[in-house]
Amino acid sequence: MLAFPSTYTVGITSLGYQVVWATLAQRADVDVRRLFTDQGDPPHRICDLFGLSLSWELDGPVLLDLLEQQRIPIWASERGDSDPIVFGGGPVLTANPEPLAPFFDVVLLGDGELLLPAFVDALQQHRGAPRAERLRQLAQVPGVYVPSLYAPRYSSEGQLLAVEPIEPGIPATVAKQTWRGNTLSHSAVITPEAAWPSIHMVEVVRSCPELCRFCLASYLTLPFRTPSLDDGLIPAVEKGLAATQRLGLLGASVTQHPQFGDLLAWLDQDRFEGTRVSVSSVRAATVTPELGRILAKRGSKSLTIAIESGSERMRQVVNKKLATEEIYAAARYAKEGGLTGLKLYGMVGLPTEEDTDVVATAELLLALKKATPGLRLSLGVSSFVPKAHTPFQWQGVRPEADKRLKLLAKRLKPKGIELRPESYGWSVIQALLSRSDRRLAPVIAAARGRHESLGGWKQAYRAAVETSRSGPEAPPPWDDVIHITWNQDRVLPWVHLEGPLPTATLAKHRSEALGESR
Repeated sequence: MLAFPSTYTVGITSLGYQVVWATLAQRADVDVRRLFTDQGDPPHRICDLFGLSLSWELDGPVLLDLLEQQRIPIWASERGDSDPIVFGGGPVLTANPEPLAPFFDVVLLGDGELLLPAFVDALQQHRGAPRAERLRQLAQVPGVYVPSLYAPRYSSEGQLLAVEPIEPGIPATVAKQTWRGNTLSHSAVITPEAAWPSIHMVEVVRSCPELCRFCLASYLTLPFRTPSLDDGLIPAVEKGLAATQRLGLLGASVTQHPQFGDLLAWLDQDRFEGTRVSVSSVRAATVTPELGRILAKRGSKSLTIAIESGSERMRQVVNKKLATEEIYAAARYAKEGGLTGLKLYGMVGLPTEEDTDVVATAELLLALKKATPGLRLSLGVSSFVPKAHTPFQWQGVRPEADKRLKLLAKRLKPKGIELRPESYGWSVIQALLSRSDRRLAPVIAAARGRHESLGGWKQAYRAAVETSRSGPEAPPPWDDVIHITWNQDRVLPWVHLEGPLPTATLAKHRSEALGESR
């Protein structure tokens, strides 16, 4: 059973979920069924495997609802030989699985192209063995993390000291696996019921070469990979366009594919008349009149760029290699090409940010509106949330972010610029989940049924604290996990899980960003 913690409409639009499902469905020795919160395929009489794809921290409690629905014990320690192996993957679990670790038998760290087949092969090889033996054997597969075979060790004050194997023969660390093949992923399912109806999605790039210091999508998925045009992208696009006329080109920075201009020129052919092409966020400096023209010709109405801040100083802090003039040029070229809208993404609460930097963002949007009359502008803005395996993993969420969201609203809304802010309160909960260790698991369990409200999460946290009373096993302190900037010598919850870059390199990037010397 392969589950997704949302409705079918949302889940089937996840390219990662589709790829995992297709990989398993193509195996003759696996009968995979899908499960969503609102529907699913007919269940098995006996289920050996239960998998979950997780791409958003706040979806964690939904896993427990899905497990209970299938009559599977939610705690891994309570499962016996007759219960399925519960496994999970996706960016959230690859970055820091520890808050959810007590609910999983297995976590797959990294890209699924090689990892999934190796995982299933190992399972089949030891299928008749007792559960404990199966888990020991799975722990030997690169990228397969078995949480029950590792134990955190705390000081008397509750500080994490280490996360170590509980018996000999278990690897001391588990490394994220990286797919380096010439092809990336594309849709296995095209349906009018998807959130993006009848779209064929093609992954144009994986990772991003820019390395913005806060960015999980860049750091966690390194190195930057691009399939070839003739052997990878064009065949994938052709396959989908045989079934639909809607194409989505996906990636953290699709226009930085070295042959993206050639791909655009190919899509400009008359035979694609009637085909609607959309692209995910593009790097502002790569926007050209030709890009705007071809996207407008192929049915796109707007372009999306991430600027992070209107302050050049802040863009330097986060390593956003983008000049203000390049933002103006992107807006100008979008309008000249025939696009009617420009969506910008920014962030507040970044390390070292001041109110003046946020004012600079508002002033930039107002100046853009004046410079490109008729171009509809919108700004999506979130609060900074620290993510594991990035240089800003040691930073805390800044309470000032809340009032800075309000400052942007005050400056922009009266001037007719659409502002789409993400809730500061939900950013706090996201940080709680992204930087915690296993001691948060009881909070997640207690949040079931009320996880869709901020008050529900806070009540669940208080209830877990009250139940545990005190001691090293109590939930990690709220402010320490969310708001405090940690020392770089602190033992991190994901210390035993290797990302693409070593901690020393991340610390160096952080020092460069903040102007520190080490």
